[in-house]
Amino acid sequence: MSDRMQAYIEQLGRQAREASRVLATASTDRKNAALIAAASALRSRAGSLLEANRIDVDSVKEAGKPAAFVDRLMLDDQRIEGVASAIESIATLPDPVGRILARIDRPNGLRIERVAVPLGVIGMIYESRPNVGADAGSLCLKSGNAVILRGGSESLNSTRIIVDCMKEGLRDAGLPEDAIQMIDTSDRSAVQHLLQCTAYVDLVIPRGGKGLVSLVRDQARVPTLLHLDGNCHTYVHAAADLDKAAAIVENAKLRRTGICGATESLVVDEAVAADLLPRLVDRMADCEFRGDGAAVAIDPRIKPADESDWDTEYLDACLSVKVVKGLEEGINHVAAHSSAHTDAIVTEDMDAAGCFLSMIDSAVVMHNASTQFSDGGEFGMGAEIGIATGKMHARGPVGLEQLTSFKYLVHGEGQTRP
Repeated sequence: MSDRMQAYIEQLGRQAREASRVLATASTDRKNAALIAAASALRSRAGSLLEANRIDVDSVKEAGKPAAFVDRLMLDDQRIEGVASAIESIATLPDPVGRILARIDRPNGLRIERVAVPLGVIGMIYESRPNVGADAGSLCLKSGNAVILRGGSESLNSTRIIVDCMKEGLRDAGLPEDAIQMIDTSDRSAVQHLLQCTAYVDLVIPRGGKGLVSLVRDQARVPTLLHLDGNCHTYVHAAADLDKAAAIVENAKLRRTGICGATESLVVDEAVAADLLPRLVDRMADCEFRGDGAAVAIDPRIKPADESDWDTEYLDACLSVKVVKGLEEGINHVAAHSSAHTDAIVTEDMDAAGCFLSMIDSAVVMHNASTQFSDGGEFGMGAEIGIATGKMHARGPVGLEQLTSFKYLVHGEGQTRP
């Protein structure tokens, strides 16, 4: 790791730390004004952003990247408007900073408050989706945190424009531009330096595939909030409404195959498999099905699966299919192969639904809904910085509240401890 790169990352860290001190005490109105101005800048520079994104997309196409990867990277007018609208929606949310989380009155007269405060400086490492930079920058701004963005090298041109728009919003609101910075290099050693920048960075959040998350987990000295892969399941129980189930499974798999909330594995009770599977294969003609022996016997259009399929996050139009003998076997299969991101049951039996919801230990567990709803915007958070699959500090969609910590304020009247 070069001394020059280390110095560069430390410079970004120092600037972020200074900006975070200002942002931590900024008023809600000022933070909201910065967000609204950033959204306006994004719309006004949509043409420049589309041109920058075209360069990025052409580059990955030439490199032979798969269609799902290209889709995650690609922007169009509709997606840019979605990013701008998401920024504006964050401005409408309650400010998480300064919330009184608890009050304690002690017998000796001390009054103690537990108050929400920003985390400080956040390093955000992500891969191909350029909108993550806008989401992360906006959430960090509103929650009073400075952020250092490290997008994938394939989205470097798009990220520059997005960060410029965020900085324009900060300037217009009289807030320090260094509250949102990007690591403007494709040098991979920059990530290693960021992960070890304990003097300035309080938390690193990775958002990407297994390789990225493993790198962060293994090399970070800075605390991390891990977002693991999304091997999500939809289990169709024997008491499911099959019309409802077919619509849910199609949406959960094919709405957008490249997002982490897409269903990758279908689990079906044998009582309904013969009715459901041919129907799904008919309506999901562009999807490759890979099933166990029972599934293949029901519909020969389903290709035989191997053991690795149960643990694969395809991020593509491919779906593994497991036929089970009932609720217990279904739960056991999901529990054995889920990545603890999002899993769903489709059933009209409320007891079966309750059993699944309580026994599946994933960050998000759903009943009669598409796993593609596992998203901060759909949870009313405006946006989210990732889906945390661990159990410490934050779990599930990480929005504004999850980007704060707390401190204790103790009010006395001259008390001394005996």
